[in-house]
Amino acid sequence: MSEPITNQNLQKQSELEAQTAVKRCLTFDSGDLILFLSTDYIIEIINEHTITHLPMVPRFIKGIINLRGQMLPVVDIRLCMGKPEAEQTSQTCIVVLDVNSIPLGVVVDSVRQVVDIDFRNVRPIPVKRQQKLLDGMVTMEDGSVLMSFDCTALAHCRY
Repeated sequence: MSEPITNQNLQKQSELEAQTAVKRCLTFDSGDLILFLSTDYIIEIINEHTITHLPMVPRFIKGIINLRGQMLPVVDIRLCMGKPEAEQTSQTCIVVLDVNSIPLGVVVDSVRQVVDIDFRNVRPIPVKRQQKLLDGMVTMEDGSVLMSFDCTALAHCRY
């Protein structure tokens, strides 16, 4: 039997929805963009790892890494978004993700921080400026604009 609809029950439901709309997200740089993704996808962040390049694979696949005996593909998200490849710096790292039970690494220019983002505030990207792998944007309190990185779109990245 369900609970009767009361103001108190509606308020509890609203508070629960608000809690589930706020997610912990990692922010990072890629090119001239600040991106974010839910920490639910993140396994770990790796600095200074050797990538073994593979022949005859699309250009955006940088190669594979051996992570504790597991071979992981590494994707350069700049190339997936049609941007030029960047020189590797001391800030460049690989974010290891679990996307639909598939582990893979993405090369990012630098990692910023973990923040709480209210996904009710994430808005669609204007159609004329929409880019591959991005599915929304949010303006933070400091005025900076963060773009939502769509992890599931990696499977559709073709270049």
